[in-house]
Amino acid sequence: MPDRAMLSVAESGEADPAARLFAKWGLVIRAGAVVDLQVAQGWEDDARIGWGAPTTPAATAQVHACAPNDGRAKWMAFVGGTWVANSTCLPLIVRSSGGQDRVNLGIGRPCDETNTP
Repeated sequence: MPDRAMLSVAESGEADPAARLFAKWGLVIRAGAVVDLQVAQGWEDDARIGWGAPTTPAATAQVHACAPNDGRAKWMAFVGGTWVANSTCLPLIVRSSGGQDRVNLGIGRPCDETNTP
C-alpha cells in the first residue's frame, strides 16, 4: 500500500461519475498470495479500484500473485490504482492470508483528523 500522505490525481476520462479522478499506485504482493481489496461500505457510489491491464474499475478487486517457481519467496508488483468522484480520504478494506485491515488513502488530499472517514 502507498505510504505517502496524499496520492496525486488526474482526470480519468471515465464516463462513470464515481471514477472521475484517478490516482495511480502500485500494489506489491508476496508471490503465491491472494489479496482482496474492497472500497469500504458506504463508499461504493464514490470510488473504484483496479489493478492489471486492462482493468475495469470496480468496488472490489482480487489480485493473485503467481507462486514462485524456484521455491524462494518473491514479491510481485501490479500497476493500477484508485478512481474517485472527488478528492477524498478513502477507506479500503484489505484481506489476505486470513487477516483483514482498513487502510485510509489520501486521494487528491491528505487524510487527517479533520477529514478521516
